[in-house]
Amino acid sequence: MKNTIIILIILVLIGGGIYYFTRSTATAPGNEVATTTVASTTPTQEYEVIGQSVSGRDILAYRFGAGEKEVVFVGALHGGYEWNSALLSYELIDYFKANPTAIPVGVRVAIIPVANPDGLAVVVGTSSRFAAADAPQFDFADEVKFSDPVVASRFNQNGVDLNRNFDCEWQPKAVWRDYQTKAGSAAFSEPEAKALRDFLLAEQPVSVIFYHSASNGVYTSFCGEADPLVGTVSLLSTYATASGYPRYDVYPYYEVTGDAADWLSTQGIPAITVELSTHESIDWNRNLAGVKAILAR
Repeated sequence: MKNTIIILIILVLIGGGIYYFTRSTATAPGNEVATTTVASTTPTQEYEVIGQSVSGRDILAYRFGAGEKEVVFVGALHGGYEWNSALLSYELIDYFKANPTAIPVGVRVAIIPVANPDGLAVVVGTSSRFAAADAPQFDFADEVKFSDPVVASRFNQNGVDLNRNFDCEWQPKAVWRDYQTKAGSAAFSEPEAKALRDFLLAEQPVSVIFYHSASNGVYTSFCGEADPLVGTVSLLSTYATASGYPRYDVYPYYEVTGDAADWLSTQGIPAITVELSTHESIDWNRNLAGVKAILAR
């Protein structure tokens, strides 16, 4: 009888110990922190794929801010020939990552750093982030040789000038300087142009800024005989004043058809083109001042 009682007491003590240990482990602060840490380190997507190039390279849009008014920046529509417009766009991405409060309340930003990824890859070996040292360190401002790979990288894999493939006075054969270029089989025949069209129409931004090089100025947009949108005139003035670039109310050099910014004017979306001063510089301080002024409007 005595042995039975002793055995029962031992069993009760063992059971109580197991219950206490289990309860303490379940409520330990260390376990709560571990659970929270796992949840908080789940990565968030900083960009989205908005389309693919002829060769299947992704076209990416990076997003910042959460306001209702959206401003969109687009680089490298002319690929590797204007590689500095892509580099400027990536610098803006880095800036907003490091300075999220630079975007005012009520505003959000989307940056498409490389609208022609196939063209960029021809010159720098990638359609992703690259260093200036990976790009050609010379300027084609005075001489054009279509056989040169840098010049050829202005176009997409089909040999089409994407900034002649939008639906504003589109023509199958377009002009670049004194040369005739391919504009595609129809407006929006190229996947890169379609991707931009679909993204911009879905987003309905309040302003779109296209970066190019190297005509050193800020250029308006309008289609045909129509006047520029009131919003475009304001956008043009704001960016030109803040950046110090010359302001152009018309494009004075040659006739341009199928232009992306001009097409946006037919959709009621204000857009301008910022031409960097050379094919190498990103004019960082000037453009950052212009960007800040636009976001503050």
